[in-house]
Amino acid sequence: MKLRVGPSVVSIERGDITDWEVDAIINAANSTLVMGAGVASTIKRKGGVIIEEEAMRQGPVDVGEAVLTTGGNLAATHVIHAAVMGPDLKTDGDKILVTTKAVLSVADKHRLTSLAMPAFGTGVGHVPPAVSAEMMLNTVIGHLRAGNTSLRKVVFVLYQDEAYRAFTDTLKRLGGVQ
Repeated sequence: MKLRVGPSVVSIERGDITDWEVDAIINAANSTLVMGAGVASTIKRKGGVIIEEEAMRQGPVDVGEAVLTTGGNLAATHVIHAAVMGPDLKTDGDKILVTTKAVLSVADKHRLTSLAMPAFGTGVGHVPPAVSAEMMLNTVIGHLRAGNTSLRKVVFVLYQDEAYRAFTDTLKRLGGVQ
């Protein structure tokens, strides 16, 4: 599923985010930036411990902030660590919205053209995928429509069926696709 927004494309894909060849993949992190579980542990295992070491030198950060590190041995050049939750591992739609904005700001600051993003908060954060999809897609599409961005491709790479359906349905609705 794809939606063209000006010179950019937003798409929804199935798969493993660590395999994507983009300027940056996004790690849904906690504010300590320790890469202990879920997608973060896979990023660290495949990309190397250098990613976590570089992230932790920049942390801890506040929930809603994001930092850029190397991609290590990943296909992606960089990893953006998005602190969508604190050490309590709790998050909500408002935190997802603010964190998504921070990711887009970091991407533009570093003139990145392509991102691969997960569904923030739908794992250990226990946020329903439909809430994550609404917050993230509205924010990304709004950012792209506003112009003044280096981003040309934002792909949401989703692993779970429920998240894939929620993001696809939300993108169809936001894009006016029947």
